[in-house]
Amino acid sequence: MRLGLLIGSLVLALILGVFSLQTPQPRPATASPTTFSAARAMVDVREMAQRPHPVSSPDHARVQAYLVRRMTALGLTPALQVGEMSAQGQRRLTRWGLDPTALPVNIVGILPGRNPNAPAVLVMAHYDSVADSPGAADDATGVAAILEAVRAIKARGPAERDLIVLLTDAEELGLDGAVSFFKASSLPAHVGVVVNLEARGGGGRAMMFETGPGNRQTIDLFARTSARADGGATSNSLAVLVYELMPNGTDFTVSRERGIAGINLAFIGRPAQYHSPTSTPDALDQGSVQHIGSQALEATDAFLRSSTLPRATEPRVYADILGHTIVAHAPATGWVLLALAGALGLFAFWGGRHATGVTAVEVGRGMLGGVWVITAALVLTHAVRLLAGPMSSRAGSADAYYVLLARLPWIEAGVGLTVLAVGLTVLAGRDRVGRRVVAGAVLLAAFAATLLGGFNPVVVGAAVVAIGLSLWGPGATRSPWGGWLGLIALVLVLGLAVQVVAPTAAFLLIWPGLLAAFAAAVSAVVGARLKSMVSLVAPAVITVLGGAWIVYLAHPVFLGIGMDLPGVLAPLTLLMLIFARPLAPHEGARRLAGAAAACVILACGVSLTARFAEPMEPPETSARTG
Repeated sequence: MRLGLLIGSLVLALILGVFSLQTPQPRPATASPTTFSAARAMVDVREMAQRPHPVSSPDHARVQAYLVRRMTALGLTPALQVGEMSAQGQRRLTRWGLDPTALPVNIVGILPGRNPNAPAVLVMAHYDSVADSPGAADDATGVAAILEAVRAIKARGPAERDLIVLLTDAEELGLDGAVSFFKASSLPAHVGVVVNLEARGGGGRAMMFETGPGNRQTIDLFARTSARADGGATSNSLAVLVYELMPNGTDFTVSRERGIAGINLAFIGRPAQYHSPTSTPDALDQGSVQHIGSQALEATDAFLRSSTLPRATEPRVYADILGHTIVAHAPATGWVLLALAGALGLFAFWGGRHATGVTAVEVGRGMLGGVWVITAALVLTHAVRLLAGPMSSRAGSADAYYVLLARLPWIEAGVGLTVLAVGLTVLAGRDRVGRRVVAGAVLLAAFAATLLGGFNPVVVGAAVVAIGLSLWGPGATRSPWGGWLGLIALVLVLGLAVQVVAPTAAFLLIWPGLLAAFAAAVSAVVGARLKSMVSLVAPAVITVLGGAWIVYLAHPVFLGIGMDLPGVLAPLTLLMLIFARPLAPHEGARRLAGAAAACVILACGVSLTARFAEPMEPPETSARTG
């Protein structure tokens, strides 16, 4: 019965998480004039993405002329702004066999508002593509979504402030169009907020992954408007923090560095289409067009009709809950949530101690079990990831990087199966699986990772810790409370550390820790021996709901950084276990251990299959240079 409850809860969590990751249904061309229609936007996508249209190509001129006509028809009175080309852009044009003396030409139009003196809203996307991709997603979708959003805004009636439409050029060459606009034009002084649209792939939910500085007011307004967007919003403050630390950039980077508030939207699913000849209108997920366009429309319209625009204040901690609503609070609130979670955990410990005699030592052993989860998962995921090919930093060519992106779905499946194996090992009990077997698996993974990817001090250090805990660390706790409360305590300690260093990212640990501590407190009241089915209801419910949220977070996180940092799923595995740990069956341990072994074998097979499904040409024969 317990085994069935565990499996059923995990399966429901997976189903709910995957369902929440789906894009909304695209609206037809007959949809209400005041709403966003992917079908209407696709008319522009198909026109723009007939062929590649990089700067200085014949198709670039064709697309530019088409967009001028479209903006004129919308009443935007477009003007062409000639900018400067960077040395980087000139080098890239030379590699593409195009004219390196070409200059970026932005297309700028204005939809007047009732108050021309009020700060304006700038909506932005780039209309150039790389040399060998039609660019249906990157960024014909963004441009088409803007045009459709402008049409819908006009249908809703006059707005309070001006809307500036900026279709930038030479983004693929080094953000040259955006740099030229914000440096040479007089319009930026009139801009109060920016909405940028991008893509890295050909599908998936559109995520709001970047904001301007001091984003509390921006997030509060975005949270209100996202409820009106088709499919809701996908966004959290961890993504904003991570992207700020990465070297990547979009046109939005230029405005953000100038202290302008705003939001940056993009989808990154179907990664094989990124800068690829396969990025055609027919291959594009129209649900993604609907999602990014609807969010852009609602956010832009809200900015236009607001009496005041967001200004830089303090940062905001926030995350969406399965795409339905955004929960946000001040960074300092994290301390309150930590204290509440700690109090609930202590209450659960008190109840468990009276019922089962669990001790603080056993909780400490449970914490060390959580350390094993993180370190073992880090080593195993790194090894399995390398079976699918080198890290992108060692790819050796731009073409190899794009092949690795095409392999990313295989990589994600392999790494996902790996962390599932780690979780099943914990639920089965490492002592039941066999300490030497577990230690040997970690040692073999560390050896394979070093052989395939070279010496990595983090992986080697994690392997030493995981092997040490496997062989000499504490075994199973006498009471089920020890393992459960130990994992919760470890998550809260880690949450405390992150709250000190980066409070806008601490929600990832604090919220699940609070949820698990609450479930533990409930179980301590209704069945502190953790043997009756009624005592397992709360853990089962949070396994479904909290687990679905972890699945929902894990997919975009892995798409964003998992190709080079597969260990990012290690802490997420720990979070899943703080929900499911009390459901571990006393019977059926061998079945779970067998399932863990099968997952590892299957993970290796999936990762290796990626090499054959998406073969990588030798660097000297590679054709792609974008």
